[in-house]
Amino acid sequence: MFGLFSRYLSVGVVNTALHWLVFALLLAAGATQALANFLAFCVAVTFSFFANARWTFRSAATPWRYVLYVCFMGALAALVGWGADRAMLHPVMTLVAFSLVSLLCGFAYSRLIVFKVSR
Repeated sequence: MFGLFSRYLSVGVVNTALHWLVFALLLAAGATQALANFLAFCVAVTFSFFANARWTFRSAATPWRYVLYVCFMGALAALVGWGADRAMLHPVMTLVAFSLVSLLCGFAYSRLIVFKVSR
């Protein structure tokens, strides 16, 4: 279990760097936090899905699994961004909040739903 989470965390570090970079660029271009967070997620989630399918969970990266993963994580990104806009959080706080929420919720969802292995 720890090895699985550490691999997921490693992918998450790269995923987070991609997310933060795209978020900053979109915010600088005038996007709202909700939009910037969601679009940054779209870029990062594709990397994350394929890397986790292959390296973390050693599972097939099927279209159905991709849709499950993207819809759940996209809703999470939009929700965090929406909450940040409502609370008028500083953008860095939005990034930190989403990074933590997506790490924990994303791991649980990936392990229990998306890449669940039937026993």
